[in-house]
Amino acid sequence: MKGAIKLFKVAGISINIHVTFLLLLLLFATMGFRWLFLIIAIFFFVTLHELAHSLVAKKFGIQVKEITLLPIGGVASMTKMPDKPYQEFLISLAGPALNIAIVVIFFLPLYALLGKQVLFHPLSVKSFPHVIAHIYWINLILAVFNLIPAFPMDGGRLLRALLAQKMGYQKATRIAVNFGHIFALIFGYIGLVHGHIILIVIAVFIYMAASSEELQVDIRETLKRFSIKDIISHQFLTLGKDATLAKVLELVFHSHQEDFAITEDGKMLGFVTRHDIINGIHQHGTSAEISSIMRKDIPVLRESDSLDKAQNIMQENSIKALPVIRGGKIIGIVTIEDVTRVYSMMAQRK
Repeated sequence: MKGAIKLFKVAGISINIHVTFLLLLLLFATMGFRWLFLIIAIFFFVTLHELAHSLVAKKFGIQVKEITLLPIGGVASMTKMPDKPYQEFLISLAGPALNIAIVVIFFLPLYALLGKQVLFHPLSVKSFPHVIAHIYWINLILAVFNLIPAFPMDGGRLLRALLAQKMGYQKATRIAVNFGHIFALIFGYIGLVHGHIILIVIAVFIYMAASSEELQVDIRETLKRFSIKDIISHQFLTLGKDATLAKVLELVFHSHQEDFAITEDGKMLGFVTRHDIINGIHQHGTSAEISSIMRKDIPVLRESDSLDKAQNIMQENSIKALPVIRGGKIIGIVTIEDVTRVYSMMAQRK
């Protein structure tokens, strides 16, 4: 995510904070150490919440590259949506379940340590024990808020997963998104009436995130209806391994092709993307040979693969083009622009 600062990694997942989050820390720092400790602790549990989602997602083969902390919460960046409803159900349930588990596990120890008077009156931060009580109950609030049955909260995803068992994924998404819009309007109205700016910001976020989710599912379901063979062009250029970057640059200018397979005797040796070419010129100059920068382990597509699969592979590997193989030989190249063009054309027909 743009504007994010990397802090550390957990299980291969980068934990980041957005620059706007620093403003939140600065605001609470001006209110005193207890308030600063409170907000840091709250976002520690927000991070655990997102990690719970992410670790379960990784069990199902979904890559999670980063978790970014924003002033309004945490966002886990998953490379694709779960393939099956039960997977989404378990991934979505993991976050709230962790927060509830924390509440259950620490209830008796904190009851003994803080006493009934402090534990059940956590709104004050007049003492450090009260701050601890405040942090403890925040976990319950996180769980309950996220279980609201509306996108983009976990409850909305749980609702979709349950509905998707008996109806199409697209229809289930539309129902959950509608719930998201309704809750966003309710939160926005309460925020306007009572002057709660944070609630208004949350309402806007919920509405936009719900709409974005509906669009992503619409794109996914549209792309599933098409395969690589429906869009592939068999007119493409390949390069020999001794071609210089100067030659590649010349081909880019004259052919408008920006991604190339490197071949020898009809066999693909490697692949270079536009990003590889730009970086190669900056690092090695135009006289370097293409073999010095080519990718040897790039994923490949086949004609029968769906466009949705092609898009997922590109997202997971952070690339914008892939070679298409038949019988061990390259027969074409598909780019992310080719994939998105299909959805754009279908959207115009609606």
